Amino acid sequence: MLDTSGAARSRPLVIGHRGASGVRPEHTESAYRLACRQGVDAVEPDVVVTRDGVLVVRHENEISGTTDVADHPEFAGRRTTKTVDGVELTGWFTEDFDWDELAILRSRERLPEVRPDNREFDGREPILRLSDVLAIIDEESAATDRGIGVVLEVKHAQYFSELGHRFEQLLPPVLAEAGWADRRERLVIECFELGILDRLRADGLAADFVFLLEHDGSGADEVAREAAGGSAAASYAWYRSDAGLDALAGRVEGISVDTCDLVGVGSDGAAVASDLVERAHARGLAVLTWTLRPENRFLAAPFRIGDPRDPATVSAWGDWRAAFGAIVGTGVDGIFVDHPELGAAAAHLS
Repeated sequence: MLDTSGAARSRPLVIGHRGASGVRPEHTESAYRLACRQGVDAVEPDVVVTRDGVLVVRHENEISGTTDVADHPEFAGRRTTKTVDGVELTGWFTEDFDWDELAILRSRERLPEVRPDNREFDGREPILRLSDVLAIIDEESAATDRGIGVVLEVKHAQYFSELGHRFEQLLPPVLAEAGWADRRERLVIECFELGILDRLRADGLAADFVFLLEHDGSGADEVAREAAGGSAAASYAWYRSDAGLDALAGRVEGISVDTCDLVGVGSDGAAVASDLVERAHARGLAVLTWTLRPENRFLAAPFRIGDPRDPATVSAWGDWRAAFGAIVGTGVDGIFVDHPELGAAAAHLS
């Protein structure tokens, strides 16, 4: 799916971020189908694990913000506090439920204060397994007569491995059963940890691999290795340096970065593009970026419209065309979007 030949792409790939999550609760069947019907090149499911080893699609393994689990008295006793990748969270976690139990739950809008209209769809749809999403994409590919891709994000690989759930064991059988084991041209595996990407590649999984880079911090697997007496954890910032990109070349097909690492804000308050895409391309690495959203809350300061002190400004749309155009103008190879209806327009902005 990713072109790492160095040839200029006519436009970036448009990737439906958790489906059409700007207009439907994320990771629902309607969100994925709508994204496909609105022309995305691929969709992005986030994958976590249940207690009985089923791969399900949720933004995080903590599900109180995306489901009605808190409304189920039979699950009240499972509310707990855990530390996931160094962050303390309180709620309900997928690894404490069997799939049959999670199947009872219904999805909710994760950002109700930003996207209040999406609350109309709360409670209508169940949680999906990865196998369900792959089947949906196959159906929509047939219906639209085009091969829609999947950019699959492995979530919290180190954390789940310590619980006995290893993605390198769980993921290949699901892909094989769904008929996706030999679709490298349509499958990308991404993670904020390099270790799981290395293991999946070594096992021969047919996919392109992308290293997700937060703006700050380090991968949880590298932090765990350092804590166990290993070498110091390399920072995400280091991997964006020339030396870091050199280390990634040939190890992965690409990187995926926060939009702020492509277009920042200069000392004069104006938008400033970085040279990250150019430097990555020089090393044969594709570059994806997340997430292009039109609401003021998610736009850099130069692109916001309205009084920032007004609560209504949070959910109002800013100058998304200028913001998206600045990002696409860096030469990026793929953009994650919440609103698929903006995707085609964004892909042709520069």
